[in-house]
Amino acid sequence: MFPPDIHDLARRIIEVYSGNKLRIVTAESCTGGLIAAALTEIPGSSAVVERGFVTYSNDAKVEVLGVLPDLLESKGAVSPEAAEAMATGALEFSLADVAVSATGIAGPSGATAAKPVGLVYIGLASRTGVVFHYQCQFRGDRGDVRMQSVREALQLLLTLQKGSRDEF
Repeated sequence: MFPPDIHDLARRIIEVYSGNKLRIVTAESCTGGLIAAALTEIPGSSAVVERGFVTYSNDAKVEVLGVLPDLLESKGAVSPEAAEAMATGALEFSLADVAVSATGIAGPSGATAAKPVGLVYIGLASRTGVVFHYQCQFRGDRGDVRMQSVREALQLLLTLQKGSRDEF
């Protein structure tokens, strides 16, 4: 279902996180559940993937993840602040140790001069208090932007978990 590189990243995440007894929750907007799908395609993923939220609308971000309406109104759903709030909200409403979120403009519509097609923010949060975002500017069509977002989110999960539970 996924390209070989994404499948390999997901497999490595399942191995590393399982070995460290860490669980992941996803909070996805523009990726529509593809990050969770890539992870759960791997046998043994049930030991790692705690749950996933697809919060495509602003209402869902507010109701399901507890993102503040004022934040969405002032910064927008596609913003560093929204990505971080989605990740921290996913942690709050799960039993996971690490959360990854994705919010962006996959296109072909919805873009503005300040927020072009391909702009994606990936948020990460952990129970140890780590919270940050990563800004990406991808090229290509809607499918390309979404797959690149999945790839980047998985790469961040893998890079940041360096084999020690204490680092996260």
